[in-house]
Amino acid sequence: MLEAKLRMRIGEAHYAGGLVEGARMLNLFGDVATELLIRLDGDEGLFRAYSSVEFLAPVFAGDFVEIVGRIVRVGTTSREMEFEAWKVITPAPEFGVSAATVLDEPILVCKAHGTCVTPKENQRVTR
Repeated sequence: MLEAKLRMRIGEAHYAGGLVEGARMLNLFGDVATELLIRLDGDEGLFRAYSSVEFLAPVFAGDFVEIVGRIVRVGTTSREMEFEAWKVITPAPEFGVSAATVLDEPILVCKAHGTCVTPKENQRVTR
């Protein structure tokens, strides 16, 4: 099973109280899917559809998230993938303006299942 990870700090909020829009996680899932397709096919491919998306916990500006994506099935042109977004570090303003806390247990904030497609003529990597 091919897997890719991306860890980053979320810098901008969309809603009051520093809340980040859920679509930001989907954007990051797309970035991980692109890496997986390049590794598998040598081509960025196309995201076809999400079959499920679950937003499980809030993400705020300043949080660090780790995005994990896995290819779980490979068809002739389709690639089914599973994604998870985990909050791993969160700001700790009660200790100062630059304080943060590494979470003892990461928090699953979003998970999804989707399908990407790499047209046969664009598949450059032999398996």
